Amino acid sequence: MRRPTQITLHTMHAKYAGPILWCAALLLVMVSACVPAVHAQQRPAQPDLSFPKEAKELGFFSSLEMGIWKPKGQGPFPALIIVHSCAGLRQQISYWRKEAVRRGYVVFVIDSFSPRGSSTCNPLPPVPQARGVKDVFGAAEHLKTFPFVNKSQIAMLGLSWGAMVGLRSASPGFLAQVGLPESPLGAVVSLYPACYIPPFGTITTGTEILHPDLATPTLVLMGGQDNELPPQECIGRLEALKARGAPVEWHVFPNATHCWDCSDQHNQRWNPPWAGGRSVVYIYDSKVTDESAERAFGFLAQRMKLEPKN
Repeated sequence: MRRPTQITLHTMHAKYAGPILWCAALLLVMVSACVPAVHAQQRPAQPDLSFPKEAKELGFFSSLEMGIWKPKGQGPFPALIIVHSCAGLRQQISYWRKEAVRRGYVVFVIDSFSPRGSSTCNPLPPVPQARGVKDVFGAAEHLKTFPFVNKSQIAMLGLSWGAMVGLRSASPGFLAQVGLPESPLGAVVSLYPACYIPPFGTITTGTEILHPDLATPTLVLMGGQDNELPPQECIGRLEALKARGAPVEWHVFPNATHCWDCSDQHNQRWNPPWAGGRSVVYIYDSKVTDESAERAFGFLAQRMKLEPKN
């Protein structure tokens, strides 16, 4: 995530530009979660996204953009909505898109940021998480218009910012609060989210991202060495949800950092202001990335009752 913008990027070495922007992004997401009224006044307009009218088949030269990709054949196929991190459409989106299509999913990559004036959370998140949830629900309804999509088998996978969107989309109470009906999603996969944002700086109250009324089957995947969004903020809340019978599962990869699937951000280091002096690092781990895919798609297949592929 991205560091506050008092540092101008053109004065920094190129290798630090990504981490600095990423730090500022998380900081601003945190602030927007805690004081949405202030940020609502500063954000640009939040028009509905214009969704693609046709699907494509994924190829070697397929560009990374908002779009719908389908496997070969007539279907109907299950569908997966992929929601980006605060950094926008980055390399790891391509990985998850390829894996999903390979496993027989129609993939809808949505871009909640670029159409609204910024491709990342720098200098301000273009939209709040509530708008991200509305984007996901709109995308699910749009997918239902295609004959090759199984309308009862639509799920989402979110990364960091998108992961928090996923957690909130699973809460009927949050949906009612933002004027949305019950979820059209059969399952949610949430990779390295914040489940709770503690007080920091001048913000004196914490913000719950993982709501206690979670109702959509949800898998949370976390890194044991993630000291940017520590899994300790999630585990106790997940255990409490599980004890109440909520359809939630989780796994911690002991040696993984935040953004373990970010091959283009490997070994980036910085000190986010909210981390209490901790030095944050992203370490790309191909083994954990592949294992997280196995867990994610195994969970989706089980929860959406998909037929095993031959």
